[in-house]
Amino acid sequence: MSAQTKPAGSLRPAVHRHFHRLAWLAVALALGVIVFGAFVRLSNAGLSCPDWPTCYGRATWPGAAQEVSEHAASAIRPFETHKAWREQVHRMIAGVLGVLVLTLALVAARRRARGVWQVIGAALLVAIAIPLYMKGEHTAASALAIAGEAVLLVAAWRWSNSDLSRVAVLTLAVIIFQALLGMWTVTWLLKPIVVMGHLLGGLTTFSLLVWMAWRATDIPIRLADAVVMRRWLIIGIVVLGLQIALGGWTSANYAALACGNDFPQCVGQWWPPHDFREGFVLWRGVGVDYEGGILDGQSRIAIQMAHRMMAAVVFVYMLWLALKLLRTPGMRGWGGLLAALVVTQVALGIANVKLGLPLTVAVLHNAGAALLLFLLVSLLARLRAPEH
Repeated sequence: MSAQTKPAGSLRPAVHRHFHRLAWLAVALALGVIVFGAFVRLSNAGLSCPDWPTCYGRATWPGAAQEVSEHAASAIRPFETHKAWREQVHRMIAGVLGVLVLTLALVAARRRARGVWQVIGAALLVAIAIPLYMKGEHTAASALAIAGEAVLLVAAWRWSNSDLSRVAVLTLAVIIFQALLGMWTVTWLLKPIVVMGHLLGGLTTFSLLVWMAWRATDIPIRLADAVVMRRWLIIGIVVLGLQIALGGWTSANYAALACGNDFPQCVGQWWPPHDFREGFVLWRGVGVDYEGGILDGQSRIAIQMAHRMMAAVVFVYMLWLALKLLRTPGMRGWGGLLAALVVTQVALGIANVKLGLPLTVAVLHNAGAALLLFLLVSLLARLRAPEH
């Protein structure tokens, strides 16, 4: 699939010999977290454990409702066995990913002055914040979590990326914030801006890991117009990111079927009554239960229409980019794969509407977005100008 592939050369980062293996393991696990997270959200299990990080006070999940009848979380939401395990398993897998990303940051930072201690210190601050949060000391917990994030962001700003230490600690900072978004998703009762942010955070973590894995593996694709092609890829990632955000907003506001089963029309019209202003209010305060959605029909139609219009933009741009790759010697495989992925993704989106949002198709639609992102980020990480 490459124009000119080189095993390893002068641009190889100075990383541990097993770093790329750890990075690829993290990529695979991150993809699993994203897909399983979509399954949890789309099966309406996102609030099945009202407390965090435990589930009705347990590290795993209760076996029956009788076991949690006296726990405070029971007053928030009745226990549902078939849903609780989904939410808690998702948290566990995400926790394993967090440990793996921490390991990558420690390995990458080992050659930096006091780098390992900075990463450990930041991780300890966040770790101490968790039991404080569970005890209800939210101010102290927030202060410690913010301090830990600040340590990592300062390190990322100060360090170069010659040994991938910058991107490694930045990825750790992102996944810590992602954990906070996961907590707020539960405690703020599926607030749409948080649910959308949680989706974007997961895909940002995934993208950083993909970029880091390819850089550590160091199998560059040498292309004469690599600089120009990288610009088109960046635009593609931005456009795709906007569409993913709209998809997250659509899902979080339960607007996927706002047009019924109509496509390309919506409720039998090309431009039905809609309310974009109300549909895109990002903040509505805290304390509202958003499960099932709170918007009226016209607001949800506006969200669905926006998602469809942006999908058309992404479809045209990605096909154009695929055509450019197909016309570039040595890149035809990448172009064909991009075209196949974007056509499949659009087909899955249409199937979601026509079939009434079946769980399998909806989860595959989320996975398709992740795979498109994987392809674009992979090319961005690997494309280099020819050596002179």
